[in-house]
Amino acid sequence: MTPLEIAANVFATASIWLAARNNVHLWWTGIVGCALFGALFLKTQLYADATLQVFFIATSLWGWHLWRHGQGGAPTPVRRTSPRTLAALAVAALAVTALYGSLLKHWTDAYAPFTDSAVLAFSVVAQLLLMQRRIETWPAWLLVNTLSVPLFASRGLWLTATLYAVYWFNAWHGWWHWRRERAR
Repeated sequence: MTPLEIAANVFATASIWLAARNNVHLWWTGIVGCALFGALFLKTQLYADATLQVFFIATSLWGWHLWRHGQGGAPTPVRRTSPRTLAALAVAALAVTALYGSLLKHWTDAYAPFTDSAVLAFSVVAQLLLMQRRIETWPAWLLVNTLSVPLFASRGLWLTATLYAVYWFNAWHGWWHWRRERAR
């Protein structure tokens, strides 16, 4: 466990905890955590996860804006996603997993290229849903956390793996909280 891993996890945990509570401050804490995780993942040869942090930073800036102002000036409400859109997102994530995993396997020294790519692809889906305050973000995060725990543990990132296990429970809480909030 390094100071970089500890700092990345402190900010990421704050962001994830705030997300489950539907709190707009999740975005700036997430940006800091992602920048720190980007550096950590480069050091541990998890290149897809390092790339993912760049995506998270960019989308966090946009998500922050959407949550505060929406597309018409009002904050974005918690909503549902159509089954057709969810199916399209799942197919796209599977395709990205296969393609990016193949690239990493053949052109880099990446560790677990397909699992790493699946974490990337489904994290993108989860993040896009989170940005729009879609309830379905939480099942997507459950999948990401399920894949991430053994991946990070296998690279000796024990704090990160442990916290992703905690995030798994937080995703259940977020799913419950957002459904309850939407029902009001």
